[in-house]
Order: sequence, then structure tokens, then C-alpha cells
Amino acid sequence: MSRVFNFSAGPAALPQIVLEQAAAEMLDWHGTGMSVMEMSHRGSDFMGIHAEALADLRELLAVPSNYKILFLQGGGLGENAIVPLNLMRGKSGNQNEADIVITGVWSEKSHQEAQRYGAMNIAASAADTGFTAVPAIESWKLNQNSAYLHLCTNETINGVEYHFTPDLAKSHGAAFADMPIVADMSSHILSRPVDVSKYALIYGGAQKNIGPAGLTIALVREDLLLNEAGTSRAHPMCPSVFNYKLLAESDSMYNTPPTYGIYIAGLVFKWLKAQGGLKAMEMHNRTKAALLYGYLDSTDFYANRVNKADRSLMNVPFFLQDESLNAAFLQGANEAGLKQLKGHRAIGGMRASIYNAMPLAGVEALVDYMKAFERAH
Repeated sequence: MSRVFNFSAGPAALPQIVLEQAAAEMLDWHGTGMSVMEMSHRGSDFMGIHAEALADLRELLAVPSNYKILFLQGGGLGENAIVPLNLMRGKSGNQNEADIVITGVWSEKSHQEAQRYGAMNIAASAADTGFTAVPAIESWKLNQNSAYLHLCTNETINGVEYHFTPDLAKSHGAAFADMPIVADMSSHILSRPVDVSKYALIYGGAQKNIGPAGLTIALVREDLLLNEAGTSRAHPMCPSVFNYKLLAESDSMYNTPPTYGIYIAGLVFKWLKAQGGLKAMEMHNRTKAALLYGYLDSTDFYANRVNKADRSLMNVPFFLQDESLNAAFLQGANEAGLKQLKGHRAIGGMRASIYNAMPLAGVEALVDYMKAFERAH
């Protein structure tokens, strides 16, 4: 069997041991005589898989007891509508405003979609830098009437990551101490520890560090589910299958959840625990990123344009100074078993996504190839 080094931004590489276990259990899960994808989502076998996945995720992220973990569908992009439909009205039911910090393509998409459901205040934008930095928190222009503040804490396309946890009380005063922070962590969730309690809602598509495309995970603080009257805070037009309160009450079983995606995610959670948890995974990811960024900083042949303090540990965009060599670079990389390095069409160039499942050997192979290509050209 020949496995390549897959640098895809998503759907991304999964740990080989997880794929091997899933393959071994494909036709007969634990003697049941059936595949997980054939099981009833309400049967005892799958309910056990579901409960174990929930427990392992809660342990990995140290999710506080006053947060619900929801397994749902629609991806991170779907959450751009689901979040405002659930939260924008606020506890009073009449706010219909929210703040957002725009740091790249994905937060731009979040802004565009949320505007369909209420007023969006751009608290800060990194457009003037070409989306190569996170605006200083002290520069954010927050609106006291907003129901929440939305952030994309790792921009998959632009390669910008928040390496701090926002403290709005410290940066903007006591008036903003209780402003709920919503974070799209699709492309770096589970890559390092995070203090979940500092966020009101964390969400992410699974197809980077968790499992296959089709599963979305949301960690929702329970008080966000209700308005002042004690009923659902969601807009009346919010589809029932996307109503956080209904999903929480039904333990994500309001409708048929993405069962096979949950099963694979559960295997990934166990793999992460076996690696030593998220602190160990952060060390692994920092080692890989330091190797790649170190080489990029040592040469004029390639360039990474992101502010060094804001560089993503997961997604590394880079550019050849002579872009007429792009096609040759990609062809040679493919022949060397280094796949999916073409940059996103929105910004061009190259991009190496080095998620949890990418071994150090993959980054070493990439840097060796980049050095050889530079010598040849």
C-alpha cells in the first residue's frame, strides 16, 4: 500500500491507524454483523458510540459542564446562518445586531451570510493588510447593543491564526465583560488546548482535524439557548433541525445525525488521547510549523506574507517569487507524493495544510523538495 503526504486543506488527511480500524470494522462492528453506517441512530450500539465520542471530546477540550456538545450538519459555512438564527435576537428577543472581526475569506463569508438576518457591525478588518494579520484587540470598535461578537480564529485560506484568547473586559472595559464571543474554529480545533469557558459558542466543521466532511461540532454555553422568558432564543424562522435548544434537548438526535462521521470522530478522539492529548498535539504541531516557516524565512525563492506573530500552525500559504514556475512546482510535488499543495483560488500560490494527522516526516519531505526545486531553478 502506498500512502502519499496529503496537504489538503479539507477534507484532510486522517490518522492512518484510524482508517485501518474503520476498514477492519467496516462490515462487522464488534460482532454485530453490520457496519456502523447501517445502524439505527437510536439503537443501543450506536448510542454507545455516540456517548463515548461525546465523553472523549469533553475530556480532550475540558468542556465545562454548563456547555452542550452538539453534533449536527451543515458545515462551518452552514453555521454562518445557524448562529445568527439562534443568537442574533439576544436574550431580549429584539437585538438583531452582532459584531464581527474580519481576518480573511471565511470571516468575510460569515459577515455576508449573517447580514441576511440582522445588522452586522464590522468591529475590525484586516483588509488593509491583505488579510495577513489579526487586528490589535484594542482597535476593535465594539457595539454595546450587539448580541455577540463573531471571530474566525484560524483562517484556512489566508493562514492567519489568533494566538491569544480575547479578553473584552480587559481591552474594552467592564461594559463588554459579558459580550458572548462566538468562534469559528473549524481549521484548528483540537490542534492545541483552548479555554472553552472564554467563549460562548465554538463551532467547526469536522473535515480538518476531526473526521470526514458532513459532521459539524458546536459547543454551546447553556444560557445562550434561552431568552428572558425561558423559551428558545432562536428566531421563529430558524429550521427546527438547526435550533440549538431542540438539538440540545434531544442530545443531537432531533433528526438522524451524521452517524458514520460521529463514529470516525470518536476514533480520532481516542487517537488524540493516545498521543498524549492536546498539549502533546500542540508540541507536535509547533515543531512541524517551525520547520516549514523556518525554511520559508531563510530563502528569497519563496515567501510567506503573514505577520509572524499571526501565522497559522495549521495552514501555511506560500508563494514562489517567480510565479511562472507554479505549474512545474506542483507537477514535481505530485510526482514526489506531495499532494494538494495548490493554493486556494482566492489568493493563489501554494498552501500546505499540516493538521494533526500530518506527520513530521511529511513536512520534512516537503521542505526537502522545496530546497531541491530551488536549487534546480
